[in-house]
Amino acid sequence: MNVNSQSSTAGDSQTRTARGRGTRTLKADQSEATRGALIDAAQELFSARGYAAVATEEIVRAAGVTRGALYHHFAGKKQLFEAVYEHVERGLVEQIASSAISSASDPLAALHAGAQAFLDACEDPAVQRIALVDAPSVLGWERWREIGLRYGFGLVQGTVQAAMDSGLIERQPVGPLAHLLLGAIDEGAMLIARAQDGGRTRAEVGASVARFLDALRPRE
Repeated sequence: MNVNSQSSTAGDSQTRTARGRGTRTLKADQSEATRGALIDAAQELFSARGYAAVATEEIVRAAGVTRGALYHHFAGKKQLFEAVYEHVERGLVEQIASSAISSASDPLAALHAGAQAFLDACEDPAVQRIALVDAPSVLGWERWREIGLRYGFGLVQGTVQAAMDSGLIERQPVGPLAHLLLGAIDEGAMLIARAQDGGRTRAEVGASVARFLDALRPRE
């Protein structure tokens, strides 16, 4: 057997494999970019006008893609909205974790800072419209709650556990307490989203959440 011929064949095969892998990677990148463009365009339109007022034709036009591309990535407008809501929730949690919580002096202070940062974010009209007004009605309460818990619960539970381990919160079952705390903050956020009182509700909800957290300190 010709050794040079065998080596050349092997080299050609490796080149074809590398090219094929490169093509697949490029296609995957393009597909992800298209999906991202749809989510970004939909988020801007949904936050400005609300879910019901936005047509899919407007979304694909704003994203610069075809209608077929939308249905390649999403079953329909509702599924696209769900992806937008997840994107908003993920961004909120990442922002709160990297800023308010990471800079706090101790775990209980982190809970205070994280809760107030979330309530502040809920004053943003875009967050209000997508996460607090449209999402519960479009997705249904259970699905809305499931997605919210997926992104926020782990952070809250971990910080509550750290506060207990530091002796800053009275020892008790962590899971139920984290659920109650997150539920209270979510309800407060809903109140803020629907208020039209120039920030008074935000201040009142913030004070109530702070008292809730302070009441968790160990009894002397």
